[in-house]
Amino acid sequence: AKVLEIARRLSRGEALRTGQEEEEEEEEGCPRHREPLEVFCKEDGALLCAICRESRAHRAHTVLPVPEAAREYKEQIQAGLQTLKDDRDKLLELREAEMRRNW
Repeated sequence: AKVLEIARRLSRGEALRTGQEEEEEEEEGCPRHREPLEVFCKEDGALLCAICRESRAHRAHTVLPVPEAAREYKEQIQAGLQTLKDDRDKLLELREAEMRRNW
């Protein structure tokens, strides 16, 4: 759920880049260092600033630039969504066939 929420926020931020939102994003930055959030830590599922990235807690972790992480998670979510849609379609077909059989 946490990854989905981050992916949604990243996706919205990418698609809605206005001057006002960029100012809000800068204000939102890293709560600890007040730096812009530039990378995504895959192990912790968290956005990091440059200072946090170099800390001991994240130094050995795999990180991606924010747009690349958003694109990667968006693709994963879309693939999962397509699988769910396919399963739903199959279930609806089975339900319809069962209803016809009962009639």
